Amino acid sequence: MELPNKLYYSISELANHFKVAPSLLRYWEAEFNSIKPKRNSKGTRFYTKKDIEEIRKIHFLVKEQGFTLQGARDQLKKKGQDVDYKIELTERLESIKAKLKNLLKD
Repeated sequence: MELPNKLYYSISELANHFKVAPSLLRYWEAEFNSIKPKRNSKGTRFYTKKDIEEIRKIHFLVKEQGFTLQGARDQLKKKGQDVDYKIELTERLESIKAKLKNLLKD
């Protein structure tokens, strides 16, 4: 699922995109200083593309690679660019896998 191209995204949009509960995104916001959504006067969160990139990295490390939160923090601190590369590689492999499955169906 691809996010629409917007300036700001709601917490529900991100929760749906990453297939996690909104409470988990709020928790990660408290645990990782790199996630800093803007807030309106009511306290509603509005996430930027920078926030989404950070969430994407954390989601990959915690949910897909099985790191603890501290392990994810360490990885982001030491190997930030490596994480980007691994995410990109994983996405490419998933795309190839999907294409191969479609070929098998035909």
